[in-house]
Amino acid sequence: MAENSNEILLAENHEAEHAETHESVDAHEAVDSHTETAHDAEHEAGSENVFQELYKQMGDHHGFYWGTYHIADLPMIIYDDGFHFYSSPAAMEAEGKFVMDHHTHKPVKASTLHSEHPEPPALDLSITNLIVFEWIALFILGILFIKAGSSVKKNAGRAPKGIANVLEVMFIYVRDEMIRPNMPLHVADRLLPYFISLFFFILVMNLTGLIPGGHTATGTIGVTCGLAITAFIVINWTAIRESGIGAWFKHLLGGAPIGLAPIMIPIEILSLFIKPFALTIRLFANMSAGHIVLFSLLGLLFYFGSYIVAVPLVGFSVFIYLLELLVAFIQAYVFTMLTAIFVGLAIGDHAHEEHA
Repeated sequence: MAENSNEILLAENHEAEHAETHESVDAHEAVDSHTETAHDAEHEAGSENVFQELYKQMGDHHGFYWGTYHIADLPMIIYDDGFHFYSSPAAMEAEGKFVMDHHTHKPVKASTLHSEHPEPPALDLSITNLIVFEWIALFILGILFIKAGSSVKKNAGRAPKGIANVLEVMFIYVRDEMIRPNMPLHVADRLLPYFISLFFFILVMNLTGLIPGGHTATGTIGVTCGLAITAFIVINWTAIRESGIGAWFKHLLGGAPIGLAPIMIPIEILSLFIKPFALTIRLFANMSAGHIVLFSLLGLLFYFGSYIVAVPLVGFSVFIYLLELLVAFIQAYVFTMLTAIFVGLAIGDHAHEEHA
């Protein structure tokens, strides 16, 4: 009996120890599982923050940024019951009439900040980061053309060299291959300064965005819309000047009989605005798409955090970067070429005119 009792006690102790060990293992596994889950959640949250931070860098800012580095504050110019000028967003908020909405990162009236729909000022004319990059493009163009002009004067009668030679080749190509073939010769020569400025301005803005830390001004719809509005004015002003206001209105028929006027006139009026709209979206979408792909690839590097994945991603990023370099030239060419074509179409039939 004693031996049986001892065996029973030993068996019970063994089962109790086994149960405690099993519970300890389960608890340890639960802790590990919770730790891994928390780590995964933290990793996903960190990756999401990286994606969001990279995507935000594509947007506009009320400060001058190079990459993620804040260089300087920019002036705030607001029109609402008169003009209001501030040296920086902080100075604007210090006055208390307008504050920055942290959701939209745009100025709103301080009295409506905590309402469901904060009210923006009547007009925001503030200097932003992308405006500064437009000024940088203008500054670069000014330096290049002043230097080229000085070189040509010094070497009068001889073939240009260096940057003057490069600019001359591009200048002649724009003139002879893009502008003169699409409109009368006298119109092409009169509008040549506009088209040359348009081509080089878009090109330099595109290239500036490819410098590490730079921002692409043409990657925002406001800049491309401004360029398209300018093109719209040039197209229709040139058509009225060359053909006359009567011919311009007649052109709204599209060459159709007068009986089709109720159909043709609305279509032609729509086409007047569709052309600049197409110019706006084409340049904006093409310049934004490549940058989104590059930012996505950079985001994947942070997401996976692996050297094995980094090798193909970096190689593919370099390929996309080189493709973006090509796209920078192509989009400057396309915008300028389409504007020249639209000018020629707006003037009408000029087959009798002399072409280069």
